[in-house]
Amino acid sequence: MKYLAHRDQESEREQSLIDHLEKTAELAGQYAEAFGAYQWGYCAGLLHDIGKYSQEFQRRIRGSEEQVDHATAGAQLCHEKKGYYSLLSYCIAGHHAGLADTGTRNDRSNMPTLYGRLKKQIPDYNAYKGEIQIPQLMELPFVIQNRKEAGFASAMFIRMLYSCLVDADFLNTETFMNKGMTERDCGDSISVLYEKCMSGISGWLKNEDRNTINGRRTEILKHCLEMASKERGMFRLTVPTGGGKTMASLAFALKHAAEHGMNRVIYVIPYTSIIEQTAGIFAEKLGQKNVLEHHSNVDYTVSDELKSMQLAAENWDKPVVVTTNVQFFESMFSNRSSKCRKLHNVADSVIVFDEAQMLPTDYLKPCIAVMEQLIRHYRSSVVLCTATQPALQNLFSEDIGFRELCPGVDDQFAFFKRSKIRDLGRISGDSLVERLKNEYSALCIFNTKKTAQNMYQELRGEGVYHLSTAMYPVHRKRVLAEIRKRLDDKKRCIVLSTSLVEAGVDLDFQTVYRQLAGVDSVIQAAGRCNREGKRSLDESNTYIFQLQEREFMPGQRQQMQVTEGLLIDEKALDDLETIQKYFEELFYLRRESLDKKKILEMFQFQFEFAHAAKEFKLIENNTVTILIPIEERGREIAEQLRLGMVNQALMREAGQYCVNVYAKKAEDLCGAGIISPISAELEDFYVLTSEEQYGEDTGLNLNIEAGQAVLW
Repeated sequence: MKYLAHRDQESEREQSLIDHLEKTAELAGQYAEAFGAYQWGYCAGLLHDIGKYSQEFQRRIRGSEEQVDHATAGAQLCHEKKGYYSLLSYCIAGHHAGLADTGTRNDRSNMPTLYGRLKKQIPDYNAYKGEIQIPQLMELPFVIQNRKEAGFASAMFIRMLYSCLVDADFLNTETFMNKGMTERDCGDSISVLYEKCMSGISGWLKNEDRNTINGRRTEILKHCLEMASKERGMFRLTVPTGGGKTMASLAFALKHAAEHGMNRVIYVIPYTSIIEQTAGIFAEKLGQKNVLEHHSNVDYTVSDELKSMQLAAENWDKPVVVTTNVQFFESMFSNRSSKCRKLHNVADSVIVFDEAQMLPTDYLKPCIAVMEQLIRHYRSSVVLCTATQPALQNLFSEDIGFRELCPGVDDQFAFFKRSKIRDLGRISGDSLVERLKNEYSALCIFNTKKTAQNMYQELRGEGVYHLSTAMYPVHRKRVLAEIRKRLDDKKRCIVLSTSLVEAGVDLDFQTVYRQLAGVDSVIQAAGRCNREGKRSLDESNTYIFQLQEREFMPGQRQQMQVTEGLLIDEKALDDLETIQKYFEELFYLRRESLDKKKILEMFQFQFEFAHAAKEFKLIENNTVTILIPIEERGREIAEQLRLGMVNQALMREAGQYCVNVYAKKAEDLCGAGIISPISAELEDFYVLTSEEQYGEDTGLNLNIEAGQAVLW
C-alpha cells in the first residue's frame, strides 16, 4: 500500500507519507542545527505524522468522511520510549493544536493536556515500522547550569524544537500544494548587508573632530565597530540623546553577526511609531527586500508585490527584522503554531532592544529568563540600547557579563547635555498657565490625556497646539507637521502633550515642562529641549512640576514616588549614577511584581505552555477602540464595517482613524449616547455618533461623567 501524506483533489497529485516525513525531518534538522540540535529536529520531523500510517487516515485522505487524530501517535510513541524522547511528545502532539500543559489526573484546568493525549485511544499506526527507523537521541545539545534553570531551560528547548517542526511542516506542505513553486525571498546574506552598511557610512568614519556632534557620533560608531569582534553575549549601548545610537547599533549588529556567522539581526522596539521610522532608515541603507517590519499596524496583504514580505512575516525569514516588545516576547511565551514558527529564527541572531528602559516591568523576570537562554544555549547576542540604562545586571545570573559599546559614557553624556533639569515643585494649574503664556517655544508634557486637554483649553490661541492619543493617528500626523513647520519658521509655538512625544518624535524646543514621572521619562522629555544644540545650556531649561490638583495614576505611582525622593535628596536626574539608583529603587519596590503573573513558576515542576500563553499579555485588554468618522475616508471605513466588510487590510487602515480609551470611559461615552457599537461582529469596537464631541484642536472630548445623558 502506498501511504499518503497529502493529496491535491483538483490535480489528483499525491505526496507519499515517507517523502513528507523525510523532507520535513531534514528541514527541521537544518533549523535546529542553529542551536546544535540537528538530530532532535530531524527526529521530531520524522515522527510528527506517523499517525497517518493508520488505515483510518489513509481511507480519509482518499475520500472518506471519518475524523482521524494523526498527531497523537508520534507523541505516544515518544512517551513510551521515555528518556529524551519524552520532550518531543509536546512538539508532536501540538504541531496542529498548540503546545499543551503537561496536566495530571487532577488537572485544575479545562484545557486539553498532554497527559490526556497520551491516554487517548487512537487507531493502530504500526505500519510505520515498514518505512521509518527512529533516530537515536543520545544527549541534550547543551549543559543545563543548575536545577533552578532546569525547568525553564527544558521548556524553552521544547518550544524551539516545536518552532523547527511546525515551520518545516508548513513549508514542506506549502511546497507540495504549490507544485514546488515558492514566492519566498530570504534576502541578501548578512555579510552582503554589512558591506552595504559600511559603504553607506564610510564618509562618516572620516570625521575625527570630537568637538562637534557629528564627530562624537563617529567616535561612538567606530567603537561599536571595534567591539563587534568580541565573543557573543550581553552588550549595552548607553548613548545620550542625539548620539546616533540607531546607526551605531545597526553597524555593530551587522558586523558582529557577519564575523560570527550569525543568521540575522532582530531590532525590538517598544513603540510602533518608532518602528516605522527605524525600519525606513534600515530599508534605505540595506534595501527594502532585506528588512521585515513586523507589528500590528503593518499589512503586507494589500499588494501582490509584497507577497514575499507577507510570507516572511510568518517565520521571520529575512536578514533584518524590526518588531515590537509585544510581538517578540508574546511569541516567546505563546503556545500556538502560528506565533511559534518564527522562534527558531531568533537563534543565532543579534537581538537589539531599543529603548531598553521600556522593557515590561510586570514581566521583567520572564523576559530576562528568555534573554539568558538565548545567550547561553541559542548562540545569540543581546544588546540593551538606551540613554537611560535600566539596572538589570543584578536581575541576571552572575555569569552573564555586560560589555559597554559606548566609549567614555560619562564624557559623552556631559558633551551631549543640552538642557538643565530644574524642579519647580508643586504648583497650581493657574501658575503653570501663566508661565506658559510667557514662553515663545515650549513643550509641556502631562501624564494624562484629560489634563492635557483641560490645560489646552486655558491656553488655546495662535501658535498653541495639543497632542495626545485622544486624536486619531492621521490627525496627529497632520498637527505634528504644522508644529514642525512653525518651529522651522521660528514662530511662537507652545505644545501641550502627553508622553507620546517622548520617543520617535523629533522636535526641538527652547523650554520643556514635564509633569513628575519616572526619571527615564523626564530624560526623554529633556531630549526635546535644545535638541540640535543651537542654544546655550543656560538658556535651555527642562522644568519638572507637580500639579496641586491630585490625579489618579495607578500605573505610574511608584515611578513618580522614586523620582520625587531623588529630587528631595537634590540628586541631578540626568546623572548616570542617579539613573542607576532610580532603577535599583524602582525594581526593589516592585520586586514582588517583576513576574506579576508568576510565569516562571509555571515551568518549575511541569510545563504549563497553554496557561502561560494565556497569562503573558504585555498589553492587558482593558481598552476599547473608537472609530472617528470625521474625514471622508473615516466615514467610508465606518460604512464598510457596518455592512460587514470586515477583513485584515480594512481593519489595519481603520486603525489610522481610531482612538483607544479605557473600558470604563467607553461605558460613560456609550451611556451618554456619544458612541455606539459599530457591528455585532466586532467586539469592543465602537463608532463616534456625536461628531461634536471630537474637536480639531483636542480630539475626543474625555470630560464625560457617568450618568450624563444626551437629550434628543
